[in-house]
Amino acid sequence: MACETSEEDVVSEYLVQNPQLAQWVDTLRTYCESNKQWAARREFILRNMEASSSTTTTTTTTPELGVPNGSNLDKLLSLSMVWANHVFLGCSYSQAVMDRIKEMGEGIVVADAPVHKTTKDGILARGKRSATTEGDADGAVKRARCGAAWPVSQKSGPRPQAPAEHQPFFNRLYKAVAWKLVSAGGFGPNLDHFEILRSCVESCKETLTSVFVPLKDIDGLPAGRTQKEGHVCEIRCQTVYMGTGYGRDEAAARAMASKEALKVFQGRKVTVKICRRRFKGRDVEDLMLLDEQPRSQGSPPALSYPFEAEQQEDASS
Repeated sequence: MACETSEEDVVSEYLVQNPQLAQWVDTLRTYCESNKQWAARREFILRNMEASSSTTTTTTTTPELGVPNGSNLDKLLSLSMVWANHVFLGCSYSQAVMDRIKEMGEGIVVADAPVHKTTKDGILARGKRSATTEGDADGAVKRARCGAAWPVSQKSGPRPQAPAEHQPFFNRLYKAVAWKLVSAGGFGPNLDHFEILRSCVESCKETLTSVFVPLKDIDGLPAGRTQKEGHVCEIRCQTVYMGTGYGRDEAAARAMASKEALKVFQGRKVTVKICRRRFKGRDVEDLMLLDEQPRSQGSPPALSYPFEAEQQEDASS
């Protein structure tokens, strides 16, 4: 009987045959990604590379590799992170974004992918299944056989040594942001805060993760905000929370979140710490990037919690 070859084997064999491409794509892996998460996101990037490099005639490419550069590469990497956040963390986005990533991820098989069953109050139960991202997400959840809800009392969160592991990267990022702001004439309201933050992060060989949620769906916001239309954006890098912003649309919310994140870099140093935050109605330990300024108010509620995926993997191993 002929041996079956998995999609992961096909991707690996393709990269062995294209060593330059393999070397390039490995630079896109983030510090916090597990082997399973990276293998899936890497396939997403490779499958959509050609389409991204041909979406506009003004896009530049790396000729020897045939991969997109500039804004199209940024968009592809952002969509790959959005897709991975949806598959592994259960994050939800606007319908247009969800439709886009489902189309781009069609045919990608993620073995033993977590299943997230949600209601208005949050995640109720999780299970494991072998699934593709094609088809309707709600229908897939209904067909999945979910196990018991994860116990709230179960310890979850970043490892105690995580701040020390992440600190060297954010020290480098602090220097990159400082030089960028100096060249831009200093921190101010008229800067493109997201572009500055994005370019500095990518100069340190990492990518930003942005999570968007409609403002009306957020619990625990100031009273005046919960009645307004708009979106909330949370920005992370290497699973470390950097800032939250509110805006009339996703772009405006991301700009405000980037501005809040850049404010942290105005002090003499930045520090990664484990702090308590609210996430879906419960207190959790989260990694946060802080400056030296005392804060009288707590941080905004978390829109995402990347450490739950690690908790699941530990439990299933």
